[in-house]
Amino acid sequence: MTRVDVRSLDGSVTGSVELDPEYFGAQPNVPLMHQVVTAQLAAARAGTQSTKTRAEVSGGGAKPFKQKGTGRARQGSTRAPHYAGGGIALGPKPRSYRQRTPRKMVQLALRGALSDRASGGNVVVVSSWDLDAPSTKAALAALRAIGAEGRALVVLSRDDETAYKSLRNLAEVDLVLVGELSAYDVLCSDTVVFSRRTLPGSARWSEAAPAAGQGTAVGGAGDGADEEATEEA
Repeated sequence: MTRVDVRSLDGSVTGSVELDPEYFGAQPNVPLMHQVVTAQLAAARAGTQSTKTRAEVSGGGAKPFKQKGTGRARQGSTRAPHYAGGGIALGPKPRSYRQRTPRKMVQLALRGALSDRASGGNVVVVSSWDLDAPSTKAALAALRAIGAEGRALVVLSRDDETAYKSLRNLAEVDLVLVGELSAYDVLCSDTVVFSRRTLPGSARWSEAAPAAGQGTAVGGAGDGADEEATEEA
């Protein structure tokens, strides 16, 4: 089992916590993580390309000329595809690029990504984001003090409004709510920063995470998983 130090925002060690092996001790499945990340990126595609059919092009309601006696082929509308300004036949239309990914696959991918970061020593835990007022300078100093190097992913709870306002302007910091954590977010970062409240497997995780079926990728965290922390004098 992996044990990491719990630090305050000034970098001092206030205790230690044992990472739950259910979330930080899994064997990363690279093909599975690739499939889940690909599906997430595909679902984010807007699908905005579109063309108008003859039914959607304005005009063309009147018959261009009479049915018989002109010597020309009969026509019913000037908005047919073979007319200039007419509709497009078989053109692209918006569609959903979403791929089906079962919940268990999403959960395993996230656990594999978290385990990969934990095995490399890139999981940081802070006691709390107790900033007095929104301050980007103070937030940057705190990240440097706790050793969050490279691109950092900070996992916040909904109560960490001051921390959110302090960290949101930093280019090398990505912010995510605890209930929206995904494998893609973890894999895009060099360091993952949790607080005691947002750490998966902690006693307070069930309070911070939403109910099942509301978008959390971990699912079921906190059920019977007590936080094992030791306070250092």
